[in-house]
Amino acid sequence: MLKAAGAAAGAVGIGTAVLPAPAVAAGAYAHPGLLHTGADLGRMAAKVKAGAAPYAAGFAKLTANRHAQSGWTANPQEIVYRGAGSPQNYGILYNDVHAAYQNALRHHVSGDSAHADTAVAILNAWSAKLTSVQGSADRFLAAGLYGYQIANAAELVRDHPDFELGRFQEMLSTSFASLSDDFLVRHNGAVVSNYWTNWDLAAMACVLATGIFCDDKAQVDRAVEYFKHGEGLGSIRHAIPVVHDDGLAEWLEAGRDQGHALLGVGLMGTFCEMAWNQGIDLYGYDDDRFLKGAQYVAKWALGGDVPFTANTRKKGAINGWSGSETVTEAAPVAPAMTRPIWAMIANHYTKRRGLSASYLTRIAARSAPEGGGGDYGPNSGGYDQLGFGTLAFTRDKTTGAGGTGGSPSPAASASASAAGSAGTGADARPQGGAPASPSASASTAASGDLAATGSNDVLGWTAATGVTALAGGLLLLRRRGRVQREAQSR
Repeated sequence: MLKAAGAAAGAVGIGTAVLPAPAVAAGAYAHPGLLHTGADLGRMAAKVKAGAAPYAAGFAKLTANRHAQSGWTANPQEIVYRGAGSPQNYGILYNDVHAAYQNALRHHVSGDSAHADTAVAILNAWSAKLTSVQGSADRFLAAGLYGYQIANAAELVRDHPDFELGRFQEMLSTSFASLSDDFLVRHNGAVVSNYWTNWDLAAMACVLATGIFCDDKAQVDRAVEYFKHGEGLGSIRHAIPVVHDDGLAEWLEAGRDQGHALLGVGLMGTFCEMAWNQGIDLYGYDDDRFLKGAQYVAKWALGGDVPFTANTRKKGAINGWSGSETVTEAAPVAPAMTRPIWAMIANHYTKRRGLSASYLTRIAARSAPEGGGGDYGPNSGGYDQLGFGTLAFTRDKTTGAGGTGGSPSPAASASASAAGSAGTGADARPQGGAPASPSASASTAASGDLAATGSNDVLGWTAATGVTALAGGLLLLRRRGRVQREAQSR
């Protein structure tokens, strides 16, 4: 069903060099090497010290956030519950995770060791106590989202003398990555398309981050191979199913709602950035397919008209209840809605790669300076991204002679191979994660657990970012009307 991609309007090369993904020695992973490399951290510190724009404004957003204060005290839990359980306490986890990340980042930029000490204290407290993540189907979201985030926080302090590295690796692998790995294999006992794009992407980000943090090549290979060829809706050709002649490519969850589409784009960007920092170029995979999808979402989120191809998604449990959902148009948007996702993506394509990406440039500028967890409302949707992209990902444009920004250069391909990107013989579905609890089995289908295919707090988060309740009401009414029309046509 894919249309041939023509000239990429707004996403064409401008004659600058393709910057290869950084080379990594065979059998090793660079540290720090998740969302931020040592060079990135050095750039941030130097730019802030010089008072350079927009870094100074980005750092001011960080220092103003209540999570970035060295007086933060952790509140670790033995079991974290999301969606069900007693009590449902996952908010404690994501607040502590963002406090650890923000303090660690602030330390690297400012040089103040008190912030590093705070980050280490938070992470050590959790690795000493947490035993599992549980709940309804939402436990997979918790494991994926907070797993990749806590790995990034720890990556920034992994060399701190007081950091319990081995214990943290054990917690990350058993309490977070085991669930994410299992989800990509079994999808909670559901048909593979039951869960929307962002569910896969959260799990993929956790598996990749854990593999890099724990120097586990097999785990990294599984995550990268799933991005390329996975059966679920988070792999790139399922998340971005149609490429149009104008250079824009449809984002599947644009037919669902704006909040979850932004979440998905942010997660795919996070996945690509972590892979890039290990010499694996997924940003450019399949003729820059992610660029075309991100441009589509940016244009749509800015209020522009975008095409949409009707699609039907099968739902339900394997050998259980079943159904389907047809989406025929892109959902309405509230142009004031934003998430801290755009600086990272826009800077990669326009600065590292020297491509024109007009919609990404516009939406990144409108969203700047980007904040982080705690700046986008009190609900979990405001903590789905680590944020602070204006500070962390703004970069100078790469210049030189060479390619036009399509496929990765031979040097980039060699780097990707050396870094452990998945080979043709790799299993497209992760096999390493045993279920963390019996709740991952097909028994969940009988309880109706599979019916939950997304967090319902997105409207609360939307209102907290300044979008009126009327906009949310119109969105719901329009979707209700769509469902009624579909029912009448069947």
